[in-house]
Amino acid sequence: MANSTEHFFTKRNLVNVLDECLNKTLGEVDINHVFDKTISNPKITGIAGDVIEQSVLGYPADNRQEPDLNIDGVKTELKTTGIRYSKKEKQKKYEAKEPMSITAVSPDKIVTELFNNSRFWHKLEHLLFVYYLYDSATTVTASGYANFFIKGYEFFEFDESDKNILEKDWTTVRDFIAELQNNYADYESQYPRLSSELRNKLLYIDTAPKWPNKPRFRLKRSVITAIVQEHFGDKLEQLPGRYNSYSDIERKCHELTLLNSGKTIKQLIQFYNIPDKSICKNIGEKIVVRMFDGTANKMQKIKLFSKIGMYGKTIVVTQKGLRTEDMKLFCIDFEEITNPDITFEDSSFRDFFLNNQMLCIVFEEPSADAVFEDNKFLGFKQLIFDDDFIEKHVKTVWDKIRILIFNNELKDVVSIDKKTGKPRINKKTGTVKSAPNFPKSSEGLIFVRGGGIDSTQKTEIVNNIKMYKQFVWIKGSYIADKLTKIEFL
Repeated sequence: MANSTEHFFTKRNLVNVLDECLNKTLGEVDINHVFDKTISNPKITGIAGDVIEQSVLGYPADNRQEPDLNIDGVKTELKTTGIRYSKKEKQKKYEAKEPMSITAVSPDKIVTELFNNSRFWHKLEHLLFVYYLYDSATTVTASGYANFFIKGYEFFEFDESDKNILEKDWTTVRDFIAELQNNYADYESQYPRLSSELRNKLLYIDTAPKWPNKPRFRLKRSVITAIVQEHFGDKLEQLPGRYNSYSDIERKCHELTLLNSGKTIKQLIQFYNIPDKSICKNIGEKIVVRMFDGTANKMQKIKLFSKIGMYGKTIVVTQKGLRTEDMKLFCIDFEEITNPDITFEDSSFRDFFLNNQMLCIVFEEPSADAVFEDNKFLGFKQLIFDDDFIEKHVKTVWDKIRILIFNNELKDVVSIDKKTGKPRINKKTGTVKSAPNFPKSSEGLIFVRGGGIDSTQKTEIVNNIKMYKQFVWIKGSYIADKLTKIEFL
């Protein structure tokens, strides 16, 4: 007997309904006046999903743990998903606004489940994504969502390789909870370990918030971004081979090290048929992709690496193990960081360190005056940022930036020539060099540095101060010290 609370549709009907919504705002499609409730509750969450459910598809909201829709007999989960323009790309590309919540982590129930029959997989097996563009330079109240356009939709199913990864991730969580329950009398006291200890073992998912707040399974923002970008035409390359866990990637890295250790960059370029004109600081990423039998120039153009948030970083050390350069990480999203309602815990600033990692491609320079292509390949090291580092160093910089902005202490500081005591001049443009007083490398391990071609490219404006795009960096000395304590894969 069918569940009386199921919402039945045909795919043809849904296509017709959703096609009519494309390039209309959420406000325009809100025929049932769902936005009216934002008048008395301006900070209500989930308003976009409520509009799609109640005004577009015409059924009331519910909190069932089963998928929302029955489409031609197939139970399907509806996910109304915010997208935004990526800060990383020169061309306008979409990325996910946030991770995607799936279902509650229920410790007492999950230990009795098998993956194919789990609530987790029931929610993910068949999906209908409806994408709206969060197109605002500032944070909006719930009523402001009425101005956001619906940009697309797709009926989505994970392929077999993605399903295998999800099953491996889910099983890791289930087995960890079962182990706690079997080994500790007061096992609930151990549940806070769930998010932190499993974070570096899960490819596609995480669990948040931390216990005692009841956690939920989430798809990482990087996974949703990859799905979004593929839907809107930015195809990612699929690697040959099966990689269902970090251990599979580590095993491949170890094999590649045995094969290539000691070869110079020039020899690797020749061995993997990479054009000579490609020799530059980013050559390590290109080499790694070729080693994994891919053809893209960047690891983030590979489906696997993009979804799991694995970035390639070329590390050059001296024969004494010293690092030669600081490492650039990501561009600061000032729309987020200037939003007083967003906490560090919910920020993409924290998320980068929490859910991404660096695959360090380590080279050694034979001498201080050696040319770049003579550096020798040593192997791979995996760099992960633990909770203590994030809390002590990353949050400190987040807080400093916010204090400068919110207290109106942000200044554009003129660069002074130490020899002459006069302002330094950009020779190309004739303008005075200056930079905002964000945390510098002299102040900590994490710091902020602008990046641009010349002073005419100051396209970022914060507190009415024009500046280059601002990037978060990490000190090379810290990287060097950290890597000496990490074994090669």
